[in-house]
Amino acid sequence: MIHRILQKSLDEQLFKGKTMLLTGARQTGKTHLVKNIVQKYDGAYYNCEIQEVKDLLESTSITALAKLVPKSKLIVFDEAQDIDDIGKKLKILHDEIDGLQIIATGSSSFDLLNKASEPLTGRSREYLLYPLSMQEIIDDVGIVYAKGKITDLLIYGAYPEVYNTVSIDEKIETLTNISNNYLYKDTLKYEDIKKPLVFKKLLTILALQVGSEVSLNKLSNEVNVSIQTVEKYLDILEKNFIIFSLLSFSRNIAKEISKSRKYYFYDLGIRNSIINNFNQMSLRQDAGQLWENFCILERKKFNHYTRLQKNLYFWRTYDQQEIDLIEEYGGELSTFEFKYNAEKAKFPKIFSETYQGSTFKLINQKNVFDLME
Repeated sequence: MIHRILQKSLDEQLFKGKTMLLTGARQTGKTHLVKNIVQKYDGAYYNCEIQEVKDLLESTSITALAKLVPKSKLIVFDEAQDIDDIGKKLKILHDEIDGLQIIATGSSSFDLLNKASEPLTGRSREYLLYPLSMQEIIDDVGIVYAKGKITDLLIYGAYPEVYNTVSIDEKIETLTNISNNYLYKDTLKYEDIKKPLVFKKLLTILALQVGSEVSLNKLSNEVNVSIQTVEKYLDILEKNFIIFSLLSFSRNIAKEISKSRKYYFYDLGIRNSIINNFNQMSLRQDAGQLWENFCILERKKFNHYTRLQKNLYFWRTYDQQEIDLIEEYGGELSTFEFKYNAEKAKFPKIFSETYQGSTFKLINQKNVFDLME
């Protein structure tokens, strides 16, 4: 198995007085990661989807809860959002047992963080595990082989099980299974979606419009529900690590688009599965969209794992000048343009003159690893 960058961060923060809340989509490797830690420290692991575990965690009595704690004082609650009052129970354990290290995982930031963050205010640290990153693949197999895997990542994504599968048919089957059993069923179950067909149609529209500005009014008309319902479903999709959004960047120029969003997918294999398109890159009309999504996603992974809290935006003017990605960090602006094949791109003059000192970089297939600098 590929070593996950996040495991080092978790190892470094163990037994430092904070409960760890680890989120991320299902099948990204959270369980494998925490079991590695449990094995290393002889800890206790509880799968909270199992009824017997739910029964053990029914009580809020410290006497009952303390019986779950091993001698090593490291305890993992996997898919902890399935436990009633999990935040309260984690707080009791955290406050009453000295030296205890708790790790709680969840596949929905809404469920786990909403239930646990408030009771654990000041007592927890939050982590997110993405599908495999390019840096993790490079660390595993080297830069030459990793570069040869990019096409596969654009088509089949970076879920560990999919990445480790050789057969194309098996990759597609695995992605279809993840989509049907986790993406749809889990999301619908946890969030009590009233109109599942509308939800699926909205997701399909987003998959077809990757990297395009999204109009809530237009989406509302296309799926025939209120704008408020569209906003709710988009929020659910983000909190379940299916999509993420970029806001438009605007400060000084009257012609800048100031109130708009673009949506991208946390995994391109899932995106392609939704629209059932696994064609090779030479046959695709959406190669540019896939490349843009891939590059922005890899940049997000890099920033997250290096603990750089950068603000990410896109930029466009009403006369169609645009920049794919803007990073704001430490008062400085770094901009990126993503082109699958092109070797040249222009830095919009109006942007460079208005935001002096900002940098510009074109990312194509030749220099894609510059995203990890």
